[in-house]
Amino acid sequence: MDTTLQDPLVGQLLDGRYRVQARIAAGGMATVYRAMDTRLDRVLALKVMHPTLAMDDAFVDRFIREAKSVARLSHPNVVGVFDQGTDGTYVYLAMEYVAGCTLRDVLRERGALQPRAALDILEPVLAALGAAHRAGLVHRDMKPENVLIGDDGRVKVADFGLVRAVDTNTTASTGSVLGTVSYLAPEQMEHGTADTRVDVYACGVVLYEMLTGGKPHTGGSAAQILYQHLHEDVLPPSELVPGLAPQLDDLVALATARDPQQRPQDAVALLSRSRAARAELTDAQLDVVPPQAKETPAQGSDGGPPARAKSRVGEGGDAERTDVLPRIGGVQMPLPVEETGDGLNRTSRLEVPPPAAAPTDQTTRLRPVAAAAPRGGLLQRHRLLTIVAAVLLVLGVGTGVWYINIGQFTTVPAVLDMPQAKAEKTLRDEGLGVKVKRDFSATVARGHVMATDPATGRQIRGTGTVTLTISRGPEIVTIPELSGTPVADAKRKLRDLGLAPGTERREFDADVAKGSVIRTDPAPGTKRHPDTAVALTISRGPAVQVPDVIGDDRADAVETLRDEGFKVKFAARPVFSQEDRGTIAQQSPDENTELGKGDTVTLTLSKGPEMVTVPDVTGQSEADARKTLTDRGFRVEVKKPFLFPQDEVESQSVEGEEQAPKGSTITIKLKGAL
Repeated sequence: MDTTLQDPLVGQLLDGRYRVQARIAAGGMATVYRAMDTRLDRVLALKVMHPTLAMDDAFVDRFIREAKSVARLSHPNVVGVFDQGTDGTYVYLAMEYVAGCTLRDVLRERGALQPRAALDILEPVLAALGAAHRAGLVHRDMKPENVLIGDDGRVKVADFGLVRAVDTNTTASTGSVLGTVSYLAPEQMEHGTADTRVDVYACGVVLYEMLTGGKPHTGGSAAQILYQHLHEDVLPPSELVPGLAPQLDDLVALATARDPQQRPQDAVALLSRSRAARAELTDAQLDVVPPQAKETPAQGSDGGPPARAKSRVGEGGDAERTDVLPRIGGVQMPLPVEETGDGLNRTSRLEVPPPAAAPTDQTTRLRPVAAAAPRGGLLQRHRLLTIVAAVLLVLGVGTGVWYINIGQFTTVPAVLDMPQAKAEKTLRDEGLGVKVKRDFSATVARGHVMATDPATGRQIRGTGTVTLTISRGPEIVTIPELSGTPVADAKRKLRDLGLAPGTERREFDADVAKGSVIRTDPAPGTKRHPDTAVALTISRGPAVQVPDVIGDDRADAVETLRDEGFKVKFAARPVFSQEDRGTIAQQSPDENTELGKGDTVTLTLSKGPEMVTVPDVTGQSEADARKTLTDRGFRVEVKKPFLFPQDEVESQSVEGEEQAPKGSTITIKLKGAL
């Protein structure tokens, strides 16, 4: 039976914003739904607390407070938290929706994993927890169910619902502990407190489970498992996996040490140990196939997780349970637990259920019913018509169901690792719409497709839209050495690496060819994010001083400049100047300016001096005469008598109304008293 159809929230609009589409996971504390944010038009996951827990104000307050803490945590391997709110009796958390499966699904279908695949999953998990630990948060419920593996292969840590600040008490109420029994650290049960090392312990258990296909501690009840956590060391996984590298045994032993002081301080420290262990392993050691591994069609040749494991929603048999457990101070203390198999698995508060009522005869005994045999041809004919009608009805309904479920859908074509333009054309040729987003990838070339949503092979409506994730290349790029590279080639190399050619400046350099790069800023070898602008200093070649050609004949000036390696062009119109007509009146740039060979010098020819009519200033004062002449463009020189000069012009060097070159000097002579 599809339990989603019975869920009252499916199809409802929660809090006036979130349209609940389907139930994707269920547990004892909350149910997770796929929903559409009608305000932002995006798919997300809604984690809705069970109404029975929502009646506990203290539990709700902790849920909201801890959700706010996680919302401040931004990391590519942490499932993002978008919103939190309430709607009547429903308390919910809106989170990032990750299309894919959980690590539990992978282990269920694959059994044990090869060491390379186990480390490929463990390390992003530790990176996510490391970010939380450095932010002062502890997850407290690490287990395979909370490790999501997207269809694009990305690993994300989910369900920080039990997250707490470092060194705060972990008890849900007096004498009880929140957690999942198979992954609880000993100090959580003994002291009721948890720091970053309880997550380290849980990751060690998860690593053991990935390497061997089973948990290190097993038992029919929570009490038996907790006793083993407190009193028995985790066995080396190599006892179950012959040929497993001792470095992996050491890594598991380090993370699962019963004494928290013997474990790495936090997930960052364990991540460092994991990477160091991987570096010591050979390819053969990384690719050891455990005997517990299951052969499945979905398994890749590299031993990694299957591309698309089916997620079991709401199955309690295998999914580990997050419990509220009574805290114990010693092993002799009795521990009430649920004795059914499901009691150790489904996510719920652990309570002792009442004994099941014995089945009655009415519910277990089958009563035979006698059927009368049909008699007569009429009855047989009636039956035949009924069968024919039923077959036709089934065919009609089947056709409708086929169209609703299959006929109007198409399969997303394979476009992974294609260049963006080719991938878009492939999808549009199938009648599908295309959206594009970008992300970093260390393995997929820049500009190529690294993921699709929906994934390759998934069904989508024939008019639907596929979102392409295009690679931006590695998240960190090294600035290349470009000295001596022609500027066009240098720009192309920068763009190929995901960097942006920045500002350009030019300077003379006798050693670097003109038009080639002298240096970059940042310098070669510097690490930068993609799209960082890189400034280029480009050579102008060796510096050459511009000679002075003012007053030279046209032909002589051109020869002089070309001999120095310059190009020459002339201004469109000659100008008046003191230089002779037809000679060079102006040059740009001026003499002694440094240019590179091949640069252009502009010359302007002279029209000769401009002739201007000289005004008559005799009889005027010195000041008035000077102003009159300068206004016409002349320079003025004054001669005064030695004794008793008068302030009146007696004569001028060029008589009034005669022509003189503009800019030439007119001498005026003042009267004397004698």
